Amino acid sequence: MFDSREDVLRWARSVAHEKRFVAVIIRSDTNTGSRERTLFVLIDCERSDEYRCRKKEFIRRDTGTRKCGCPFKLRCKPVVGGEGWMVKLICGVHNHELANSLVKHLYAGRLTKAEKTLIADMTKSMVKPRNILLTPKEHNANRCMTNKQIYNARSAFRSSTRESDLEMQHLMKLLERD
Repeated sequence: MFDSREDVLRWARSVAHEKRFVAVIIRSDTNTGSRERTLFVLIDCERSDEYRCRKKEFIRRDTGTRKCGCPFKLRCKPVVGGEGWMVKLICGVHNHELANSLVKHLYAGRLTKAEKTLIADMTKSMVKPRNILLTPKEHNANRCMTNKQIYNARSAFRSSTRESDLEMQHLMKLLERD
C-alpha cells in the first residue's frame, strides 16, 4: 500500500535498481475523465516487448537490440476507497540475465531537471566535464550517469543559450558584446 503514484514509481525503480534491471512505465492513464477510465500504471522491464523497425525498407542486419520479450510486469492502481495505491505482480520472472552494472542503461542514467540545472550552472562557471560528473555522484552514489550524458547536457544548454542563431552568428554576437 502506497500513498501516491510517485511513491509507487519510486519504490519500483529502487527495487529494480537493487535487483540490477531497469523498470519503465509501459502504459498509464491519468484519469482525464473521458470515457469513464480508471487510473492505472503498467510497469515492465526495460527489455520487454520486441524491437519494431520504424521503416520497413531500412532493416539492418548488423545491429542488435536489447529487447527480448521479457515477461516481467507490475500493475499499479489506486485502492477502491481512494486512500493509496496497490501493486499487483503479474509476472515476476525475467527471461534474460540481469545486468552486472546499470551504467550504460538509458533509463537508469537519465538526468533529472535538478541535475541539468546543476550542469548548466557548472558549465557557466567553466568547470571541466570530468569534475561535473563527480558532483552528482557525491550526492547520490547510486547514480549511473556517464561522461557522454554530461557532454550531451552541456551541448543542449549551449544550444539553448544560442536560441535560433547559427554557431557563427552567436560567436559574432559574443565578439561584439565582449
